[in-house]
Amino acid sequence: MNRLILLCLILAGYVAVQAKTLVVYYSYTNNVNRIVAELTKQIEADVIRVQPAEKGVDYAANNYAIGSAQISAIRNKPNDASSYPAIDSVKVNLAEYDCVIIGAPLWWSNMAAPLQTFLLHHGKDMAGKKIGLIVSSASSGISGVESDAKRLIPKGDFMSPSLWIRSSQTSNAASMVSNWLKAIGYDNISGINDPASDAQNEKILGIFNLSGQPISDKDHATNGIYIVQYINGNRINTKKVAIR
Repeated sequence: MNRLILLCLILAGYVAVQAKTLVVYYSYTNNVNRIVAELTKQIEADVIRVQPAEKGVDYAANNYAIGSAQISAIRNKPNDASSYPAIDSVKVNLAEYDCVIIGAPLWWSNMAAPLQTFLLHHGKDMAGKKIGLIVSSASSGISGVESDAKRLIPKGDFMSPSLWIRSSQTSNAASMVSNWLKAIGYDNISGINDPASDAQNEKILGIFNLSGQPISDKDHATNGIYIVQYINGNRINTKKVAIR
């Protein structure tokens, strides 16, 4: 069965599927917490707040010495799980979500260590999912946080641009978040348009199951949910369709 026939079978059995979003964040100073509160006023999403296992730690003491030491440990041995601080256990079924938005404070030019721990545990389960990144920092740029996210979610489909909200801009988070959601085309991600309406104008790049595995030409389109990746103009997009 060639890819065109497979695609036609998928589209013929198309059923609208509401995409789901998960917001994962860590917040010590509560700047990211306020940003996430504004975000969830504008989108429908489940939310997980990552919490360190050790309670009552004063990360701000001695110019954030504890956080600096945690980041140094991760930098020195990024592939060693013992380099990452322990966090409270989180039960989440990432297979339920199509989009994950990460709210990350910047610590010493990197992603806050507790959030890195969460992504170390769960990043591989985000393969093929749309990944959005919101970063809060006092001043320095966010490229280190972006690099951490891409290292810990090696097969994530990262949306661009990331949103950088400086600490001094937190009061403007509502408008900044709104503009960012438009910039990444969130409406097209969270809602599923009829894929048959404009399929003739799109170049299909691949068809995948929900685990991110490609559906080959010899595979049969059985009942289930599929991800279609395609080019429309100069932009790579995905659509989620289902056969019932």
